[in-house]
Amino acid sequence: MAPQQPSSTEEQTGELDEPESEGEKQGPGPPSDQDHPATCNAPDGGWGWVVLVATILVLALTLAFPACIGIFYLDLQEEFDASNSETSWVPSIMTSVLHAGGPLCSVLVERFGCRATVMFGGVLSGLGMVVSSFSHSIAHLYITTGVITGLGFCFSFQPAVTILGHYFVRRRPFANAMSSTGTALGLKLGWRGSFLVLGAVLLNCCVCGAVMRPLRPHKPKKSEVMSNSPISPGKKGCVPGICQSLASFLRKHMAFDLFCSNLRFRVFSLGITWMMLGFVVPLIFLVPYASAHNMDPSRAALLLSILGFVNIFVRPPAGVLFSLSWFKGRHIYVFSVALLINGLSNSICCISPDFNVLLIYVLIYGLSMSVVGSLMFTVLMDTVEMSRFPSALGLLSIMESVTLLIGPPLAGLLVDRTGQYTVMFLACSISVALSALFLMVSFYWLDSRDAAQKNSLPASGSPAKPAINMSTDCQYSSVPTDGDKTNNPSSEA
Repeated sequence: MAPQQPSSTEEQTGELDEPESEGEKQGPGPPSDQDHPATCNAPDGGWGWVVLVATILVLALTLAFPACIGIFYLDLQEEFDASNSETSWVPSIMTSVLHAGGPLCSVLVERFGCRATVMFGGVLSGLGMVVSSFSHSIAHLYITTGVITGLGFCFSFQPAVTILGHYFVRRRPFANAMSSTGTALGLKLGWRGSFLVLGAVLLNCCVCGAVMRPLRPHKPKKSEVMSNSPISPGKKGCVPGICQSLASFLRKHMAFDLFCSNLRFRVFSLGITWMMLGFVVPLIFLVPYASAHNMDPSRAALLLSILGFVNIFVRPPAGVLFSLSWFKGRHIYVFSVALLINGLSNSICCISPDFNVLLIYVLIYGLSMSVVGSLMFTVLMDTVEMSRFPSALGLLSIMESVTLLIGPPLAGLLVDRTGQYTVMFLACSISVALSALFLMVSFYWLDSRDAAQKNSLPASGSPAKPAINMSTDCQYSSVPTDGDKTNNPSSEA
């Protein structure tokens, strides 16, 4: 009997197949992330739960800080005598660099693995926050808090999300929802002391990264590699070689080819980029808006704490709910509806700056934000193959960074020019709501078009061939050649 071929599902999830020979187990030098065997159970369990807890903590230490920096907003303004537009550049640069560093993060993950990259990001972000606590001008914060800390956040956040997607397949919506609760935990954390303490706390990303051991992918047999390896061409010129290397780099780490060929990924990327123009802005200006209308600063900060509690308690059951089979293929529509509600909720702030009114706003905003945060990465994983997820996330992060960079400064400029926060909240409401409608209508049109094409196939002139359902467990990874049959006569069986 011929040896059983490994399934494509096993290759994607990285399950261990057969132990390597003694010569392949240990190589010269210390073991690295790429060749260290992962002694874990199958995905969707086992060591994956430890990785999930580590990812929750990483997101709590990275993604949540730009959202809760509004607590220090007025302190920064008073300390450096800065305007709204000048102060808003601090969270804007940080969030933009956090997303724009995606391709560089992808290169580090490819070279050193997720574990080492997360640990390096923890050291870099911690160093940036400690140095920021000694800043004496708002321009210094642009570099220390914005660039250095933001880049460290990127190196910790993106590899954690990527490796979580490899550990969980069937329970992926639940895992993504649970990991997104980390952004809510971070909302519970004089600004100098807070920056200094947070810089030390961020070093815990190193501990979280240490438990993110990689899953060893299936290695094809030597005969398969020899039979399927392309014939090496002759030496090429310098300029064509550089162009080919550049195209390979862009395809591998930025997914430009995927953006051009995959219409669903293109629509989702444009919609998310549009959404980020006003999605995080209300979190930055909520506390300044309440404090500007004579609300006690402690009560204003309590609004963000309530928002954090709502996210903590809503996201886990939302992940369980969206893991049901009925939601398969409908994640994008739930995401779009939640995003529409989130955008429209910003207009509640225009009614009154009273605490009760803002409390209603925080509750509605928190509920819709929980669903959006729970499904964002799930929708992206549904749109692209898991093998292309890191590069797709890198391109999406760069596109997001543009609107995340200009969104808060434009909002601050709008407040400085008009003297009213309500105009800014209304602009955010319109921007986010329109992006939700764009995603909803576009994906509905794409699904309708695909359904119409599928239904029109049997009605064509040629008789339709009987459909053969082949599971992923029945797919071959290679086709044996004549040389393979000679070396292994039993393969003809």
